[in-house]
Amino acid sequence: MQLRFSQQEEQFRAEIARWLKGNLCGEFEQLRFRGGPGDEHSFPEERKVWEQHMAKAGWLCVGWPKEYGGRGLSINEQVIFHEEYARAGGPGHAGHIGEGLAGPTIIAFGSEEQKQRFLPGIANGTEYWCQGYSEPGAGSDLAAVKTKAELKEDQWLINGQKVWTSLAHESEWCFVIARTEPGSVGHKGLSFLLVPMDQTGVTIRPIEQLTGTSEFNEVFFDDAVTDAANIVGQPGEGWKIAMALLGFERGVSTLGQQMQFQNELDQIIKIAKENGATQDPSLRQRIADAWMGLRIMRYNSLRMLSGGQDGSLQREAMIYKLYWATWHANLGKLAMDVLGPDSELVESGPYNLTRLQSMYLFTRSDTIYGGTNEIQRNIIAERALGMPKEPKGR
Repeated sequence: MQLRFSQQEEQFRAEIARWLKGNLCGEFEQLRFRGGPGDEHSFPEERKVWEQHMAKAGWLCVGWPKEYGGRGLSINEQVIFHEEYARAGGPGHAGHIGEGLAGPTIIAFGSEEQKQRFLPGIANGTEYWCQGYSEPGAGSDLAAVKTKAELKEDQWLINGQKVWTSLAHESEWCFVIARTEPGSVGHKGLSFLLVPMDQTGVTIRPIEQLTGTSEFNEVFFDDAVTDAANIVGQPGEGWKIAMALLGFERGVSTLGQQMQFQNELDQIIKIAKENGATQDPSLRQRIADAWMGLRIMRYNSLRMLSGGQDGSLQREAMIYKLYWATWHANLGKLAMDVLGPDSELVESGPYNLTRLQSMYLFTRSDTIYGGTNEIQRNIIAERALGMPKEPKGR
């Protein structure tokens, strides 16, 4: 990965910027800078219309191969796209789980029939996905999954519970890690199933967050079914495929995430200049530290993206979640300290949280979801550094 882009790539950047400027207006103007983490409840239907608008212009799933509805952009071009999208205030992707996780996994491991069935709906913005990994007793420890699936003639019969399922209430499909081998434990006996959400055997219950919204949910599977053909890979290969999917999660969209962080930092700096917080040397130093941390995050991401694109995690990729989660949690604290007393006030009814207030509250979860900081440190120690595994308690 080069730190500078070619003249042709910069022309591509200008093309994207022009398109976004000419389209993020009119009916879509209200969506700018909305729908990101902690704000997913904002304009859900309107953001789906926006994504379908993007799809018609060929700006959805830009990194996918052309034969599956993408643009086949190079890594450099994908980086540019995600950066410009966030810079322009492009709304949070309602379909990011399908575009960034389910789709690449199906492309890498799915059958041709699965690709023909599931990829078009993601690529044209008409079918949305959620992730059925975490359970009440299997959050960061995915190998402790207890949800079971049994093959009955031509269908999988699924029973169990998932939790912290983001956007389940907005999704038509869920990729579910389930135990398909009776008596199996740990990594063995797991399978990767594609399950329709609109059926009597699936119950979705929202979980209210600190922000007062319900972006994620509990999902109960009570004799839920999916076709026998809706298994990605072979029975028992679920762990391998699940780990590859987590590798895709650390793909080029991380650069877009960082541009969203930059937008938040820019807003904090603007407020600090307006209210005089820049006169506080401690706050000035924390703002400088945040700026430097974001630059480091970018360079580490570019190094991470320089490796293979098959979902396997390089050692550099294993530090990413721990780094950005800790940095972003600190940014939330900085935002509140820069706001001062205003951080505890809302302007008027209906007393909705401001963007920075919502961001601060949501960052409290950054070090928990997607693998807690403690789990991330274990991953770095064991997988990246080759240190002995943590002793298991008796």
